[in-house]
Amino acid sequence: MTKQEFIEKLAKKAKLSKKDARAVVDAMIDIVIDRVKKKEKVTLTGFGTFEARQQKATQRINPQTGRKMTVPAKLVPKFRPGKQFKEALAKRR
Repeated sequence: MTKQEFIEKLAKKAKLSKKDARAVVDAMIDIVIDRVKKKEKVTLTGFGTFEARQQKATQRINPQTGRKMTVPAKLVPKFRPGKQFKEALAKRR
């Protein structure tokens, strides 16, 4: 499902205009990204938790040259699904 398809489904289900649904989705995404960038957890009960995790610096080998290179440490996004989300997927089988 694309973002546009999600907006269309949200608009229909919540009885909103597509313009209002797009504003809601964009605002939600902006809020989640802003908070996670500030190293805060964002928990949507039943859905899941978004957070930033520190990834350690690692040594890698460049496949073209064979030389070792260092990939610096960085923050990466992490999503953990909530209990309700996990249970909903488990019931589909």
